[in-house]
Amino acid sequence: MKVTFRWFGKKDDSVPLAHIRQIPGMDGIVGALFDIPVGEVWPLDRILELKNEINSNGLRLEVIESVNIHEDIKLGLPTREQYIKNYQETIRNLSKAGIKVICYNFMPIFDWTRSDLAKELPDGSTVLAYEKSRVENIDPYVLVGKMENDSNGFSLPGWEPERLKTIKNLFELYRDVTEEDLFENLQYFLERVIPVAEECDIKMAIHPDDPPWSVYGLPRIVNNKENLERIVKCVDSPSNGVTLCSGSLGANPNNNIPEILDYFLKLGRVPFVHIRNVKIYENGDFEESSHRSQDGSLDLYEIIKVLHNHEFTGYFRPDHGRMIWDEVARPGYGLYDRGLGIMYILGIWDSLEKTKNLPKERMSENVAAE
Repeated sequence: MKVTFRWFGKKDDSVPLAHIRQIPGMDGIVGALFDIPVGEVWPLDRILELKNEINSNGLRLEVIESVNIHEDIKLGLPTREQYIKNYQETIRNLSKAGIKVICYNFMPIFDWTRSDLAKELPDGSTVLAYEKSRVENIDPYVLVGKMENDSNGFSLPGWEPERLKTIKNLFELYRDVTEEDLFENLQYFLERVIPVAEECDIKMAIHPDDPPWSVYGLPRIVNNKENLERIVKCVDSPSNGVTLCSGSLGANPNNNIPEILDYFLKLGRVPFVHIRNVKIYENGDFEESSHRSQDGSLDLYEIIKVLHNHEFTGYFRPDHGRMIWDEVARPGYGLYDRGLGIMYILGIWDSLEKTKNLPKERMSENVAAE
């Protein structure tokens, strides 16, 4: 299992590569070219520049998150043809730089959605949180401004100002788009990019909707086991995979994350995993917690146990962390709590490694002793 860490570049990330490298077990960076407008081709020289910067700090660049999908592709407009061609060319350029996985999403207009970027917990740490009533009662145009104002001066992935300037027009375009329409448009896209990914030995890994339900009436189709299965089977290829994000899918308690993870690992369709915990309330609200199982509603031990049982050799990264110890960073993307998360995850993994070859009698004795 390869340990990675999301990084937004030296000009827009509070965490230097030198500090990331010092996290035990760290293998590589999950990066992107965030300044390239959505839909344009990523130039090879820029990709290599990013790769060389990361390599020079003793880290690898093999996972990209994200090459975003232009809204015209999601909407199925005639202009999608050029944007798909551009996406194909970007895949080819990324393969020339040794990229193995491309994470992407198919969420209309908004990427992830939260009502609060810094909800304070009793211990003084702050977290990303989602309160349904607040989201439902705030104008989406107001939400865009709130997200920008509460971002600590950092850009937010999926909330690019230049794209959201057209939000009113986008809502109008999506007014009559159904979930079935959106799925057909995703399949159309995959039928054209997956063959290129196969040629380039790259795994496309779709990220679940976050949260896994409709927001502002927009269609959402990447939100449960059944829909994920439909997506990976609509273009049946090892290059058509899933970014299994425990926190995104896990915000809906009906999604059994260990079971879903096990199912898609058996299919060989999970090249990339996001591991985080969420605390879910009875009314459907949720807040992100530390990675520790006891602090949230997800049992990370069981999730990591599934990965270990499959001898997972793909990539994982600790997903959003709390803001702790007076750190000022992009909400969810500080150094300290994500570093703690990695240690918790690797601690479980190492314990499983230590006990996997023990005789059953010995394991029973250990349990009895506890």
